[in-house]
Amino acid sequence: MHNYEEKLNDLKRRLEYAKNKRIKAETRLEQLQIQKKELMNEIKKLGFEPDNLEQEIINLESEIMNLINEAESLMPKDI
Repeated sequence: MHNYEEKLNDLKRRLEYAKNKRIKAETRLEQLQIQKKELMNEIKKLGFEPDNLEQEIINLESEIMNLINEAESLMPKDI
């Protein structure tokens, strides 16, 4: 004899589980989108364009190295 009720209950349980997972994922996505927007605004407040961050980092690293080299060149050699 077929156990349709058991199979239907299992399908309902799995469907409910999938719905809950989808809702959690959608909620998390919304949270991440809000966080991204906040971070982008913070970056802009700091005077940087979010789209240019990689180049800005490269420029800052180069500037740091130049300043370190300059500081080293100004140090007395006998210390």
